[in-house]
Parts: sequence; C-alpha cells; structure tokens
Amino acid sequence: MRDVAPIALSQLTTLRTGAAPERMLEARTADELVEALRETWTRGDEWFVLGGGSNLFVGDETFEGTVIRVLTTGIERLESPHPGRARVRVQAGHDWDALVAYTVEHGLAGIEAMSGIPGTVGAAPVQNVGAYGQEIQETLVEVELIDEGGEVSVVPASELGLGFRTSVLKHHYGGAPLRRAVILSVTLDLADVGDAGRIVRGEQLRRALALQDDAPVPLAWVRERILATRAVKGMLLDPDDPDTTSAGSFFQNAIVPEAVARALPPECPRWPVAPDLDAVTVIPLGAYDGTVPPIVSTPTDVKVSAAWLIEHAGISKGFKLPRSRAGVSTKHALALTNRGGATAGEIAELARYISSRVHAEFGLLLQPEPVLVGVDI
Repeated sequence: MRDVAPIALSQLTTLRTGAAPERMLEARTADELVEALRETWTRGDEWFVLGGGSNLFVGDETFEGTVIRVLTTGIERLESPHPGRARVRVQAGHDWDALVAYTVEHGLAGIEAMSGIPGTVGAAPVQNVGAYGQEIQETLVEVELIDEGGEVSVVPASELGLGFRTSVLKHHYGGAPLRRAVILSVTLDLADVGDAGRIVRGEQLRRALALQDDAPVPLAWVRERILATRAVKGMLLDPDDPDTTSAGSFFQNAIVPEAVARALPPECPRWPVAPDLDAVTVIPLGAYDGTVPPIVSTPTDVKVSAAWLIEHAGISKGFKLPRSRAGVSTKHALALTNRGGATAGEIAELARYISSRVHAEFGLLLQPEPVLVGVDI
C-alpha cells in the first residue's frame, strides 16, 4: 500500500461529487489491500473503500477519515467440479465489464446480460448486481474477504444473504451492514458453452433481446445488444454525454407484496420475485412415515418498475428543479445526473423531491441504490 495525496472524490466518482478526504491509500495487490485495511483499523479511522466510484454518492464536506482505493486486478481460470462448467477467480479491483468481456471471449456464459455495468468486481456481490433478470448470485461460488478486525476468510455465497440488490455486506441507507468486511476476490462458476452460444430462458432478457424462438444465440451477440440498449438509456459511461454523469439507477425497483402490486395501475410494469422452484425437502429417514408433506403455497413478492412510478408521478425525463445543476437523465427516468458542477446537496434535493412525489402518488417509498457517504436524502 502507499499513502497518496488525497484526490477530490468528485474526480473518482461517476456522480462527480465529493471533496478530497483527509487521507487516501492505494492498494494494487491483495496483500497491499489487507495491509491498508489492517493499518487503518488499527488507527481507528473512519474509512471506506473506493473501487470504480460508480455506485457511490459522496457529500460536499471533507470526509474525515481514510479512503482506500482498490486497484487490484487479475483473472485466474480454475477447474469446476461440475461438468460443462468453468470457474474464474477475479481480484476485487478488476473492472466488472472487462470481466464480462473476458468471459464472453472465452465462451463462458452466465454474466453476459450484465455487460456495461460500471464498477469493480469486488462491489458486485455487495449489492448482488443484476440486469435483465440475470444476477451475480446465480453464478457466485464464494468470496475471499477480510472482516473488520483483520481476519481473512473464504465465505460461500450462501452465507452472504444475497437478495434483490442487497447482501449482508451492503451499507443500506439509514443503517449499517450486517457484516463489516471488504471483498478481496470473487469466484464465479460459469457454463462453458464455447462458440455454440446459449438458449436464453429469462423473460426479461428475452424481451430485451427481442427473441422469438428458442434457438441458441452467441454470447457476443447478447453482449452487443445489451451494450447498445444501455447506451440508448445513457447507462454507458461517456465523457461527452452528460446523461452518463450519474450513479446509474439512483432508485431501486420496488419489491412489494402481491396485494400492494394489485393496487397499482395495471399498466405499471411488474415481475414476480419467483420462489425457489428447485428447493429440496429433506426428511430424515428415521422420521419418514411414507408420506410427503404438502407444498405450502405462499404469496410471492412482486418487483415493480421504479422508472414507471417516477414518470407517472409527474417527473419526466430531463426534469430539473429551478436553478439546479442536477437533473433527471433525458434518456432514463431512474438516473439522476450531474449536469455540470452540481453539488451533492443539489442532487440530494432532487432525489428527495422525486421520492416525495412517488410516495404521494402511489404510497411507495423508493430506496436509493448508491451507497451514501456524508449525505442524506
């Protein structure tokens, strides 16, 4: 690790907000990252780690603590215990989209629909990144992490509490993570399809790709279509496009009970949060009496479109508050953008206004998706 002259966080985050912190460290290897974290924790500093800065909303005041930049990179291909699959172990600071490009190039399927998502690999499990119905939890095997206190361990995905854009590692707005830890590396298990392509099953992805049949499609074709779709929505970073000066989707799609979803207008897009249809019921042999307990049907939650809620609460694409340099993207209602020199206060004011309009119109409280540091909504 090495101490570096603190850089303004507005230069290192895609929302372009934040002053320089009191102290900044850089870690370019896993060992350096462990050393930096242990040293920071020994000092008792306030701290956070910074990867790509694409899911971070930083306040205008100086962060009184240490920011650790995670600059580790590297992909290691491993054998999978499952036929027809392969594993990759990736360092936390590796660019996420560069990893997706690598997997597509090598015929490894499972994360191609998440092409173009900005940020680093280490951040992906923290919020269980996903797009078009595909989530990292579908392929995640384990992570190597260091808990606050300095212990390094390998943790299986099943212990990360992965849910819709969440995990036990995520710092939710208004609360602390259930487990204070930093990911050092991520291991994924992917289908080894080579050049044969793959049959696309998910409804959301099929709709995004406009697929009409069940013929296999090349992974590279899926990636190209997803990147084009994200570009149209202003969700690919482009220094010449102010609509991309954002943290991506600022609000999460709302997860609500079926009864709440039924009360929304029927034209509001929604998708069931499907239960585990492959769940296995294990009955101890000594307790088996020849009968299998009936399956209990429970209501499922429903995911509803936050973008639709925002637009139908009267917030149009390109909306701005008077005299504000923050605005809704002209391409996508979920993205709040820095139109040039906006303060964190201006962006937060816009977020509060949008949230209040949606709550007044539909009774739902939208939750911010970025991690907030030194700013309130």
